[in-house]
Amino acid sequence: MTTNLLDYGLKGLSDFCVEIGEKPFRAKQLMRWIHQFGITDFVDMSDLAKSLREKLTAVAVIESPQITSDHVAADGTRKWLLAVGAGNGIETVFIPEANRGTLCVSSQVGCALACTFCSTGKQGFNRNLTVAEIIGQLWIANKTLRETSYNCDSDANRIVTNVVMMGMGEPLANFENVVTALDLMLDDHAYGLSRRRVTVSTSGLVPAMDRLRERCPVALAVSLHAPNDSLRDQLVPINKKYPLEVLLAACQRYLTAAPRDFITFEYVMLDGVNDSLAHARELVELVRDVPCKFNLIPFNSFPGSGFKRSSSAAIEVFRDVLMQAGYVTTVRKTRGDDISAACGQLAGQVKDKTRRTAMNARVHAVK
Repeated sequence: MTTNLLDYGLKGLSDFCVEIGEKPFRAKQLMRWIHQFGITDFVDMSDLAKSLREKLTAVAVIESPQITSDHVAADGTRKWLLAVGAGNGIETVFIPEANRGTLCVSSQVGCALACTFCSTGKQGFNRNLTVAEIIGQLWIANKTLRETSYNCDSDANRIVTNVVMMGMGEPLANFENVVTALDLMLDDHAYGLSRRRVTVSTSGLVPAMDRLRERCPVALAVSLHAPNDSLRDQLVPINKKYPLEVLLAACQRYLTAAPRDFITFEYVMLDGVNDSLAHARELVELVRDVPCKFNLIPFNSFPGSGFKRSSSAAIEVFRDVLMQAGYVTTVRKTRGDDISAACGQLAGQVKDKTRRTAMNARVHAVK
């Protein structure tokens, strides 16, 4: 049985080298060939001894998910559907801008948390992605985009300068694999991204937020979407397990190790549901003790959602209340909606969706 080296961070790759009778420092050489140069054939790794290349060819592979479809929106946003076996597919989105390129990465096949306004949540849950399937999205994006004339004025000649774990799934429900992938994103022998440029978005798995603070503190975004527990219970069901008081306390703890001095609160704007002037004022009071900024997200429709996007006027009034209270507030520009690549629209292909119940049980069992 061959070993997929995309599944390993530096420690795992070092241990693998020792297991096959090689020095641990070979791991750094391998990481550079795999992640910086996108090389999959060990024969091409010219600074490795021929004997090592032959050994690797016999026992290891470098395999990423396979591209099933590749679509580019009118605004340049690019979405890949990637096959991850057993008829399952995940979606990854690249958003080019003048001074950066952001990759939105998935962490699960579907999602078990069932947020009511999210297309991924409507798809059900199949399984967690492996490390190779998570970091493989960045590997594929870098390799594919190098072959395309994207003109991003990025540091160190990178095309992908920022990664957001905001694709399909709840990242912190797949903690170990996500953290190993994050370690690779940050490692100078792999992708060398700054902690400030890697963001994990969570619906509020409080124990995992504390673990992330201790293990790999990157920028944190919290999917808030409501200013009180009764409404958030409806929109984000995990709130019944970790209500707002508990969640906001975890946000304050996270800031003690975070690379940024604020939490980003994401707030999807749903017409007649959470977008009133009263909601905005209640939100100001809710977060008064948490250094934060807001990202208001106009709802992106999908079949059977049952929600409508707030009007531009309502979003503007809501934003103004937050800004007048002293909070930096942005309204997310809708990107890639003509190819269903916008926030909340990622659906992929999820088979055997019945596993949601089992995953939900595991999530709710966490103390």
